[in-house]
Amino acid sequence: MTAPAKIVLSDVHKSFGKKVVLDGIDLSIQKGESVVVIGGSGTGKSVMLKSVLGILRPERGSIKVDGEEVIGMRSKDRDRMMLKFGMLFQGSALFDSLRVWENVAFGLIQGRGMNRIQAKDIAIEKLAAVGLAESAGDLFPAELSGGMQKRVALARAIATSPEIIFFDEPTTGLDPIMADVINDLIVKCTKELGATTLSITHDMASARKIADRIAMLYKGRLIWVGPAKDIDHSGNEFVDQFIHGRAEGPIKMELRA
Repeated sequence: MTAPAKIVLSDVHKSFGKKVVLDGIDLSIQKGESVVVIGGSGTGKSVMLKSVLGILRPERGSIKVDGEEVIGMRSKDRDRMMLKFGMLFQGSALFDSLRVWENVAFGLIQGRGMNRIQAKDIAIEKLAAVGLAESAGDLFPAELSGGMQKRVALARAIATSPEIIFFDEPTTGLDPIMADVINDLIVKCTKELGATTLSITHDMASARKIADRIAMLYKGRLIWVGPAKDIDHSGNEFVDQFIHGRAEGPIKMELRA
């Protein structure tokens, strides 16, 4: 008997005025699976993530996490549901006024009500898991390089040992070597947690490394979903153009007046 999916999106529609962003999204993610959604800027990847998190409310469809309907969920139930999630934000989104360890421990202290001493111990442990020394915990984000900030953001994402982790453009702004280091850390940390992950990116090197399955979003629809190892043989001309970064092909840049 197949285990129930951890996250299920069924016929999800979301528009802003006349602009249709999600036009009937269907996607199931199994427990412990890593799914990466690729696609160009403005194709609706972030809207899809925000819809799962309940930040945005689709007009139609269903989004279930562990069998519970997320769309229209009461705030009390949503707060409980959010305890399952960890998030690595695009640009890291660290709090400038907090020390590194306080950033990592933020969800433990503010979300779980843990005392600061215990939370700091866990924060230092998670910093070590992403290759940062204990001394880094007393620094402020502005004292760190971009790569170190991304490691801190990853440590924060895993600090509460979440069941589900979302990665929003995890390698944006990093050089290729540091991006590969971050990809390796994402794979290592999520496997150790046994977490289910949903990532959005346009970085194909990242997608290939961290994904079990890849889905491509184009004009509000998932036009291809398959194992990461099959991406180079998708048989889809849109996918082929995107993964090879070719200007010529069926995907055209939209020009605004």
